[in-house]
Amino acid sequence: MNRSASLAQVHSATLLFGLAGLFGKWLDLSPLVIVLGRVIFASLALAVIIPLFGGRRGLRRKTDGGAFLLLGAILAVHWALFFQSIRVSSVAVGLLSYSSFPVFTAFLEPLAFRTRLSRLHVAMSLVALAGVFIIVPRLAWSESVFQGVAFGLGAGLTFAVLSIINRKLSFRYSSPVVAFYQDAWAAAFLLPLVLLKPPVLSGRDILLLAILGIVCTAAAHSLFIAGMRHLSAQTSSLISALEPVYGILFAALFLGERPASRTLAGGAVIIAAVAVISLQNLKRRINPSPETPL
Repeated sequence: MNRSASLAQVHSATLLFGLAGLFGKWLDLSPLVIVLGRVIFASLALAVIIPLFGGRRGLRRKTDGGAFLLLGAILAVHWALFFQSIRVSSVAVGLLSYSSFPVFTAFLEPLAFRTRLSRLHVAMSLVALAGVFIIVPRLAWSESVFQGVAFGLGAGLTFAVLSIINRKLSFRYSSPVVAFYQDAWAAAFLLPLVLLKPPVLSGRDILLLAILGIVCTAAAHSLFIAGMRHLSAQTSSLISALEPVYGILFAALFLGERPASRTLAGGAVIIAAVAVISLQNLKRRINPSPETPL
């Protein structure tokens, strides 16, 4: 496979990841139901995809089962916060506030791997925080944008935790296998909660959930991993940083959402700060490989 084909794969995957946020508006369902549908279809699709490419789903250590159980619970919370952010505000606010996750990673990773906290990371985190304040017009819970940013930051924090645990497991499992176990355990975690008040799903709802889980999750994840094999980690990271950009463009095209100028300005500040942190992280890692967007 040549470089252009790999670039097309990673860009296609990032486009699909950006498209996923729109389902929070298209589906008139609670975030828990949306996430449950997503992880059920994604885990089923990955269960088929992994063996087709010669992968193995078996656990290499019994103790890893507990780690995947924890990952599944965190993933369920992460996606629930993400879709709640979009429901109460907009796709742009949800994606931009969630994209702050490298800021949280910059502080949590040194604790997990016993490395030094970078002064550059601290400085860029303050810059990203300034971007968040630009987005929020008023610091009041009655303000929908403030709610969206709060839930989005929660999604970013939980994804940062996921990224760190995933990095530890990546030495023993391929990324699609980790994603399979995460999705499967997230489904097991959410199912009892959703069954307390079973939703009434239309055929349209089931179709959209299937597209979200199979196309925008399992297929996108597989494309991203396949493309990364022939690209540098730095190139893959820069492309994945376009996820909120693609999502905002899709929201404008399909939902008619036009982000406010302050949202675009704050988003530009956040993305710039996050890009600097991500590139610095790649230079410091012994085995540099960007976390796949979820």
